[in-house]
Amino acid sequence: MIAFGILTSIVVQGYYSHMRRAKVSDLKNQLSRYLDYVRQGETILVFDRKIPVAELHPVSQKAPSGKLAALERKGIIRRGRAHLPKKFFKETLGGKRAGVLRALLEEREQGR
Repeated sequence: MIAFGILTSIVVQGYYSHMRRAKVSDLKNQLSRYLDYVRQGETILVFDRKIPVAELHPVSQKAPSGKLAALERKGIIRRGRAHLPKKFFKETLGGKRAGVLRALLEEREQGR
């Protein structure tokens, strides 16, 4: 129990007893050490004034990054899972062309 200070000297019974614990101030000062623990598969429970506020745990798979990933996390977009065939981009759209102005004028006439 030397060298880890408060973290290993605290013995807790219950749900949080199998996790390594850290106060916010300790986490800020020794972030590299805690990230090493997480890389080794441990979970860190972060406390702010004796209240658990966060868990740091290893990512199961590589997390996507970038603007699209941020929009997906917020629920604004949903990315497709399948690939479009190449002919999709080469073919022209068939059928009757829609006239936006005509549709707007029809709506106004109908009173919608």
